[in-house]
Amino acid sequence: MNHPAPTSTDQPAQWVLASNNKGKLAEFQRLFASAHLSVDVVPQGELGIDDAIEDGKSFIENALIKARHASRISGLPAIADDSGLCVPALGGAPGIHSARYAGEHGNDSKNNAKLIETLAPIRQADPEHPIEGLFVCVLVMVRHADDPLPLIAQGLWRGEILDAPIGDGGFGYDPLFWLPSLQTSAAQLSAVDKNDISHRGKAIRKLLTQLPSL
Repeated sequence: MNHPAPTSTDQPAQWVLASNNKGKLAEFQRLFASAHLSVDVVPQGELGIDDAIEDGKSFIENALIKARHASRISGLPAIADDSGLCVPALGGAPGIHSARYAGEHGNDSKNNAKLIETLAPIRQADPEHPIEGLFVCVLVMVRHADDPLPLIAQGLWRGEILDAPIGDGGFGYDPLFWLPSLQTSAAQLSAVDKNDISHRGKAIRKLLTQLPSL
């Protein structure tokens, strides 16, 4: 029996992912695959799209800036996240500046070293008290660049900040992010285990529940 050739409606939808961060890309690809999402997600770099200028004052503002930027240039629906580490003892820093905390964007070793140095006086003043840390991910999906009702999801992941890195997996501040209930750092988790409990995993699962409204 002959089957008809697929029509354009049989093809998966295509979105642009507004990020060129290799660590984030790998996490998103695993999370989309595990959700069996029938969407072809293309990193913006493959479409020749440069990073947006992130001049917002919050994770939500920056995620929207990135999503609208990628959508406007590509003409495709876009998904973007803005993520970072907030330390209450530092007034929420490094916060939206997490990736460039030490001045050089994406230099994980320098960012981690600066965080350790900045927290040293606080740790010395009260060595018995753990320093709380909070990973934040705000995920935004826009159907088009001027979408007035973007889908927004937020994921939070609570832990403690170590005084020295442990583990060589993950990226960013993962080696300094300690999970007391598991007695491990985020950098020691497998990719599957991390996706199950991370801020980004939580955010994308919340976003997926909103997709039927598209």
